[in-house]
Amino acid sequence: MSAVMLCLCVCVCMAITAMAQGTVGIRDHDKSKQIELQSMKVDCKVASRFAHTTMTTKAFNVANDSKEVFFDVDLPKTAFITNFTIEIEGQVYISEVKEKEKARQQYEKAVSSGQSAGLVKAFGRHMEKFSVSVNVAAQSLVTFTLTYEELLRRRLGSYEIMIGVRPKQLVQNFEIVVDIDEPQGIKFVDVNSTFITNELLPLVEKVVTVKKAHVYFSPTLDQQRQCPDCEGTLIDGDFLIKYDVNHAQDIGEIQIVNGYFVHFFAPENLPQIPKNVVFVIDRSGSMDGEKMKQTREALLTILSDLHKDDYFGLVTFDDVIESWRPLLSKATPENVTAAKKFVKTITARHFTDINKAVLHAVDMLTAEQSESLPDTSMIILLTDGRPSAGEQDLSIIQKNVHDAINGSLSLFCLGFGNDLDYSLLDTMAKQNDGLARRIYEGSDATLQLQGFYEEVASPLLLEVNLSYPGDTVTSLTDSHFKHFFEGSEIVVAGRLKESEIDNFMTEVSAIGLEEQFVVKGLVINEERDSVFPDQEYIFGDFMEHLWAYLTIQQLLDKRDKCSPDEKDNITAQALDLSLRYHFVTPLTSMVVTKPQTGDEETLIADKLTEDEREDRTESDLSVMGVRAPPRSMSSRRKLKHSFLNSADGDPHFIIELPDQNDALCFNFDDKPGTIFNLVRDPLTGIVVNGQIIGEKKEVPGVKMHTYFGSFGIVHEQLGVKLMVSTKEISVSEEGKHAKLLWSITRTVKGRSINLKVMKDQSLTVTLRDSVKFLIILHKVWKNHPYHQDYLGFYTLDSHLLSKSVHGLLGQFYHGVNFEVSGLIPGTDPGKQDAIMFVKGNKLTVTRGLKKDFRQNVKNGENVPCWFIHNNGDGLLDGLHTDYIMSDLFKTI
Repeated sequence: MSAVMLCLCVCVCMAITAMAQGTVGIRDHDKSKQIELQSMKVDCKVASRFAHTTMTTKAFNVANDSKEVFFDVDLPKTAFITNFTIEIEGQVYISEVKEKEKARQQYEKAVSSGQSAGLVKAFGRHMEKFSVSVNVAAQSLVTFTLTYEELLRRRLGSYEIMIGVRPKQLVQNFEIVVDIDEPQGIKFVDVNSTFITNELLPLVEKVVTVKKAHVYFSPTLDQQRQCPDCEGTLIDGDFLIKYDVNHAQDIGEIQIVNGYFVHFFAPENLPQIPKNVVFVIDRSGSMDGEKMKQTREALLTILSDLHKDDYFGLVTFDDVIESWRPLLSKATPENVTAAKKFVKTITARHFTDINKAVLHAVDMLTAEQSESLPDTSMIILLTDGRPSAGEQDLSIIQKNVHDAINGSLSLFCLGFGNDLDYSLLDTMAKQNDGLARRIYEGSDATLQLQGFYEEVASPLLLEVNLSYPGDTVTSLTDSHFKHFFEGSEIVVAGRLKESEIDNFMTEVSAIGLEEQFVVKGLVINEERDSVFPDQEYIFGDFMEHLWAYLTIQQLLDKRDKCSPDEKDNITAQALDLSLRYHFVTPLTSMVVTKPQTGDEETLIADKLTEDEREDRTESDLSVMGVRAPPRSMSSRRKLKHSFLNSADGDPHFIIELPDQNDALCFNFDDKPGTIFNLVRDPLTGIVVNGQIIGEKKEVPGVKMHTYFGSFGIVHEQLGVKLMVSTKEISVSEEGKHAKLLWSITRTVKGRSINLKVMKDQSLTVTLRDSVKFLIILHKVWKNHPYHQDYLGFYTLDSHLLSKSVHGLLGQFYHGVNFEVSGLIPGTDPGKQDAIMFVKGNKLTVTRGLKKDFRQNVKNGENVPCWFIHNNGDGLLDGLHTDYIMSDLFKTI
């Protein structure tokens, strides 16, 4: 038996779906069907928008020996896990929630005492993954039960419950049960699915009464089959429920249960308030290709959807700021047509000056604001990068933007892809009455952009205040809101000072289009049974949990826009509530004792924050770039922001041009022990040197292979030195020293450098407000007679270095022009040669393959490239020997 710690940190971001996705199976893709899924049930109960979901899976090991069974559930990012249990052989193992740091110390203690450890992290657009496995004895049953809660958010006129089900095999008893209880009355319920066929459609039961809805789906074993004789299952996708309620036109709906209340406010049929909106569009080089194309397509649709009384402007930026027109224009058909012509001309160019672009948009809006007429002024910023031109200090950018806006407008930030500073966007948005949203790269990115705009396209009220008597209510969540948009909902929760209070007055005031909006009403404390007469729909003290959930979410948001002293107090309040209500939040972790044979094992399963997701995806990015030879016989390429700049293997160098569908590569040979400069940026003070190693011993008559065995990274301005070898990692920052081992998964955060070690796989190095590097550890069997461990080096965001950067890799970070023509059969059978003109030289190059090991450390992924012979002569500035250094930390 071992204590297995599952530390789940929940990210805080905008999401409105409730999802539970479960997968149970055998590790290593066992094909023997020796784990039988006896049942899988998703039970979702919704009372007044608050969803309580329980996922229960029972698996039976029919084999004659023990098997490993794993339980995977994809959770909504905004959900808080409240309980997890494992029942095996009649014994139940129950979880507990601890302060994250205490749980982390327990994990580190387990690691340091020699117990094996693992780190489980996964993420998606709407979900984070919870995963755990157990060894199940022969002919034994295991039951997994996971419970989580969240408040459903109204978006574009409906609430949505999404249940992802991917069991990967037939289930003897499969059930999805959803019960909805809404005292306001249910307007509609729609049920859909990505996997339900015409044969399965009649199996979906939906019963809707005035205030309740019941949805049930339970196909038999045979109905789940892809065909009559198939073992494959049709159940593989998302089960979707959308619904809305009847919304009162006065003060809204206030419900009181056990001394806690919730106030829902979503009036309809109000006239739309005209808005002033400036779209600030990133056109830096990293936006080139599909992202720029999708942005243009989205803007063309958004411009068509502008209200006739709206005023709008367009600002594009790289390191130069340009406006379509100097002043805002009314959304007349003529102006919209002219704006569309401008949008079609936007192309990607250089660096990223976010500070100046946003301040320019603020100036445009403040010049247009009217004191006599209400309007909603907003900036919608779309960027895919980090500041790389102009002001680059993040705290100064945040202050500049906050001071310039000064509460006069809202800032909405859209972060495109993963290679960006999402925390900057999130903080700027929160500080300026907006929100941030990540736009995921993919074929539907255009729809994501359009969908976000639709959410904020129609403001109905401004400066909304919900007031309650101070002698009656306490512990209120936020009750002032900058704006109310059509299709959304305002939610306030609180606690009655005395649960016996019979009634109290409330008032909602706001600014409308034509006049001041003011409504008052008397709230009557009805008996719980009269509000929720059907008790089977209700779970525990749900209203109190709803209040706690909303309070914690808002406290976590406030931490990003307050002083350090206030932040400590807010954090303490959020932590206290998280522990009291057994919620897994960014401040807590879940610890569960898990049955395990053999050595003890400690796991951490984190639900990532947006910052953590950013760090993880840097190293998990799919390699973007060439996957086939160039389409034409002759082409001219310009490298702007390469996604793959690496030194790995024998050692070989790859310079990938992701948007150009091409790549360059070269090797060189030299004596083991030689140190080479890879990157040197005199403006930022960043230097990377690497030392090559050979085989353990020479093989007579066989060429000696060389690899990188250690790297030295220096940032002179920040006072940072980092040495990475195949044995250990040592870091020095401002005179302080630390050592890390490859054998332990660990994250270390300093003032100027962050290090993230993935056990025996990789090290991610993040330098403050600057570049990230990824170092891969290639493990070799320790008793191999010739080979030994070696390292690979990858630059993740080379565009953040200055134009003065140089070195064997650095010289290519900001562009190289070349032309390839005249494909001919090469001297190597199966490979083609060509003539390349580069840097004034005419070279014979060969089409070949090199390995990128970021995704697969063991086997790598092939990257087609043009191979430059003779140690890169003609491509490199000078000879490769010009880059030899005398010391691993030599900076000149």
